[in-house]
Amino acid sequence: MAKSVHLLKLSVGTDDVAGLNAWQSTKRAQTPDGYPRHVTRMWPKRGEEILNGGSIFWVIKGVILCRQPVIRLDEYIGEDGIRRCAIVSKPGLIRVAATPKRPFQGWRYLPVDDAPADLPESRQNEEALPPELSKALAAIGVR
Repeated sequence: MAKSVHLLKLSVGTDDVAGLNAWQSTKRAQTPDGYPRHVTRMWPKRGEEILNGGSIFWVIKGVILCRQPVIRLDEYIGEDGIRRCAIVSKPGLIRVAATPKRPFQGWRYLPVDDAPADLPESRQNEEALPPELSKALAAIGVR
C-alpha cells in the first residue's frame, strides 16, 4: 500500500476558521472550476503521497484548527510568468482537535500519525472558540 502524508500550512491573515472559509469562497482563492486552492512557489516533492489521501491542515493564530482533503496539484502560471503549484482541495473545512503549532514559513509535511484527529460530526458545526483560547486549552490538554 502506498504511503500517505499531509501538508501543514499557516493561514496568514486569518483570524479564525470562518475567516479562512470566507477567503476560500472568493474568486481569487479558487480554481477555474470552483475548488479552493492555495498557490505556492514550490512543488511538493512528495506529491504522490499527498494525493494518496493527504489533507492540508491549516494553522490559524498558532493552532491547527481544520483541514481539507487535497484532490490535486495543478500547475499555475502567475502574471509574472513564473510556474507555481496550486494545491487544490475539497470545498469545506473539517474541524480538528485544536493543536498548538509554532510559527514556520511555507508549508511542512505532516506525518499521518502526527495529525490531529477530526472533531466528532456532532461538533463540526458548533461555533469555534477563538484561536487564542483553543491554544491555551490545548496547552493544558483540553481539546
